Amino acid sequence: MSAQEKTASYDDLQDMVASSDSGGRNPSGLTKKIIVATAILWSLFQLYYTSPFPFWLQEVLRNWGLDLNVVIDDTKARSIHLAFAMFLAYLSFPAFATSPKHRVPYQDWLFATLGAFLAAYYIFFYEGLVTRFGAPNIQDIIAGCLGIILLLEACRRSLGLPLVIIAVVFLLYNYFGQFLPTSWIISHRSGSLSQIINQQWITTEGVFGVALGVSTKYVFLFVLFGALLDKAGAGNYFIKTAFAYLGHLSGGPGKAAVVSSALTGLVSGSSIANVVTTGTFTIPMMKRVGLSAEKAGAVEVASSVNGQIMPPVMGAAAFLMIEYVNMPYSQLITHAFLPALISYIALVYIVHLEAQKMGLKGLERVEPISPILVTLLKVVSYILAVVALASAVYYGLGWIKTVTPDFAFLIVCVLLAVAYLALIKRVASFPDLEMDDPNSQVAKLPYRKPTVNAGLHYLLPVVVLMWCLMVEQMSPGLSAFWGTAALSVILVTQRPLLSFFRQDQGNKTALFKQGVQELVDGLESGARNMIGIGIATATAGIIVGAVSLTGFGVQLSGIIEMLSMGNILLMLILVAIFSLILGMGLPTTANYIVVSSLMALVIVEVGKQNGLIVPLIAVHLFVFYFGIMADVTPPVGLASFAAAAISGGSPIKTGVQAFYYSLRTAILPFLFIFNTDLLLIDVGWAKGILVFLSATIGILIFTSATMNYFLVKNKLWESLVLIFAAFVLFRPGFFMEHISPTARHIEPAQMVEEIAKTPVGQHLTIKVAGVNPYGKPIEFYSQLTVPQGDSGEDRIKALGLTLLDTGEKIEIDGKASPKIIIDNVELESPAAKVGLNWDQTILDVALPQNSLPKELMFIPALLLILGVAWNQRRRKP
Repeated sequence: MSAQEKTASYDDLQDMVASSDSGGRNPSGLTKKIIVATAILWSLFQLYYTSPFPFWLQEVLRNWGLDLNVVIDDTKARSIHLAFAMFLAYLSFPAFATSPKHRVPYQDWLFATLGAFLAAYYIFFYEGLVTRFGAPNIQDIIAGCLGIILLLEACRRSLGLPLVIIAVVFLLYNYFGQFLPTSWIISHRSGSLSQIINQQWITTEGVFGVALGVSTKYVFLFVLFGALLDKAGAGNYFIKTAFAYLGHLSGGPGKAAVVSSALTGLVSGSSIANVVTTGTFTIPMMKRVGLSAEKAGAVEVASSVNGQIMPPVMGAAAFLMIEYVNMPYSQLITHAFLPALISYIALVYIVHLEAQKMGLKGLERVEPISPILVTLLKVVSYILAVVALASAVYYGLGWIKTVTPDFAFLIVCVLLAVAYLALIKRVASFPDLEMDDPNSQVAKLPYRKPTVNAGLHYLLPVVVLMWCLMVEQMSPGLSAFWGTAALSVILVTQRPLLSFFRQDQGNKTALFKQGVQELVDGLESGARNMIGIGIATATAGIIVGAVSLTGFGVQLSGIIEMLSMGNILLMLILVAIFSLILGMGLPTTANYIVVSSLMALVIVEVGKQNGLIVPLIAVHLFVFYFGIMADVTPPVGLASFAAAAISGGSPIKTGVQAFYYSLRTAILPFLFIFNTDLLLIDVGWAKGILVFLSATIGILIFTSATMNYFLVKNKLWESLVLIFAAFVLFRPGFFMEHISPTARHIEPAQMVEEIAKTPVGQHLTIKVAGVNPYGKPIEFYSQLTVPQGDSGEDRIKALGLTLLDTGEKIEIDGKASPKIIIDNVELESPAAKVGLNWDQTILDVALPQNSLPKELMFIPALLLILGVAWNQRRRKP
């Protein structure tokens, strides 16, 4: 391949990313300057809005006697955010493939200006909207109708038709559903034009709802952080470091591709951008060591898409989840971390098994490999050093904030500056990392020490970000602001400082100007990457608004329950299929909003009616995992098309292979629905380590079974035994519950007496019969935590319940029992929060009892694995 052909193919890939993420139009002259200036202005506005600066400035102005409001409230910020996105969407994305790409037609200027004005309608007519809240006039209705039409067109241009079609279907259902016969399960009575426009455009229940709020408050800064990190050179650093450490192993380039994609996915919000960024280098290397074009592309696609489930960003869905699930961010990423980690471990193992089956070798390394004992000692010493440093910083900062609270911020800034200078001085003693040509013949891998040391300073803003999130417990937006601020300083100063410490004779001013230009380019790139996300969250808000106004979520749960016939596993499979279909062609952020607003309630409601009580975070992660699986699923998996463009393979075959590799990701949601230990819910450190080890072994064994290769090629019975062992490792409670049950069932009449004997903090499960909000008789389960109380009556009262023995008899499990009903439920009580209500009949009460630990089932599972390994060892040449 000639240099010209390489450049052309690289340009094609960048065009693919641009048309997908930031717009395919590239005008020149004044138009280009307007687009660039608007994008930079958008980034600056978001930095201002998210930072503590407005509050500081407000205080200063008040001290000067100026009563100016410089703090922007959340609702106005959402309007400004969408106005920028609409304006840039029409200028950056052509209407059709045949539309001009080097100039902006007059109609697009009109649509961009009108769209921005209508998005900011709330700001321009704030006083009038407040006075007529809930009763829009003709002007409001016209503005809302035009605004929704322009938003849908902007969505079609930037994201394609799938999300537009779904939004239009829900708008039509919102209006015409009122004319359906009342006997139809999906009929409703909330569909006047005034109601729809008020919900969708005037209030914060539709377009300007939670999703757009999260995009405004959190997502933009993380996307900007990722763009600036890439401009600084961190992407190349991650790739080269992964190759330096893993490239010599069997199938090494594939393993390095998985790790580098995981590192890039930490801060990336785009699957296709991840594929192109890392795949341009990793896919040719994988092909060189013997993987086929389709398998090389599939490894990159699976690992890049899995970046969307890796905390802390999770394709921006993490910030939506904290709003929908209502939990602290630090707690959310704790729950999401283990499934993402073991999913990546499984991907590395897949590459290893493919390499073993094909007899592939790694790339040649001339660097001597340390003995295993020396390597382990180095690893342990590094871990101890990091722990010691983290402890010193943690307690040191705590001491600083206690002793000098007024100067703590200044002292921390000075300490960060010292740490940065120390890192940059060390980096200066190593050569810069050059971008390698992946298509050239490579004789050896880079040395590890100079490679890992050449970009140590890139880790500093990531550490600042994670420190603010996890230790200081700041909001995600404010944490991203401080991380972005640290990264901006590094971007501007890294070149002059490196030149200074290397004692180069280069022009320091020119290097500084180059850093400033890269910062400006990063501000532009971050904003342009946000166009699609801003439009997607606003459009998805239409669906959320329609579901909220019509109550469609409850009706959909009825449909799923009917189709699944009360079978929990079948219900989960149906939800997974619906999530896959709904997620096709949608970016990560949009597909999570759509599938969670429709499918999460289904699992919760149908599960409660069939004895499956699942934490809400597990439900949201379930639908999120299957939503992003659509990114690799043919025929609309754009990530597969991008990988195929690099590898030269078939896009459909690449997508099918990537889907097969991603099956390990697909099995995890089913497992953590039934075994929430995998999400580290109510799990201590010791048990957490055991869960990690058992889950890792389980996913590796499941991977071996489905890849039909363990130590050698599996026999059929060996694969079946491995699948069974993996199931036991993942769900030990399934078998132990039959051997030693964890709960005992009592008659409802004994509830007051027995709850007095139950330890505080334990869970009891109540099955009740009642009616749903639509008057349909239902039975469901609720779980309550035993509260403090001197007697059973006190504990029942603390739960917010008043029970009544009616004196009647009902048949429970074939025998007559006293009929106990709930006579009253206090508002906002624990009982009310789990759905209990007055006049419900208690059918069953399950209390915890002493039982054998379910982890004992790990022993027979491990023995089965060892038996298969011993049997295969005899066949191994």
